[in-house]
Amino acid sequence: MLKDLDPLLHSQLRLGVMSLLITVESADFTWLREKTNSTAGNLSVQLDKLSEAGYISIEKSFKAKKPLTTCRITKKGIKSFEEYVNSLKDYIKT
Repeated sequence: MLKDLDPLLHSQLRLGVMSLLITVESADFTWLREKTNSTAGNLSVQLDKLSEAGYISIEKSFKAKKPLTTCRITKKGIKSFEEYVNSLKDYIKT
């Protein structure tokens, strides 16, 4: 029986963010916005959703008096991402 795909990760932008974060220790907001080719507003909303689910952690600080938002994938996020990818593989096999 096929497992349901995680609806939180099924969004293109959220899946893109998770795919990027799983490959790096951390990433700042500007880098994520550039890599995903998204608007600041949309990215911000999607990061909040991932953070609320416990998939990423968000740290806000300042660098040279400018706001800096840094994101990291959590253990829960890694597990959820891996389960999502494995579910996709199962769909492809059937």
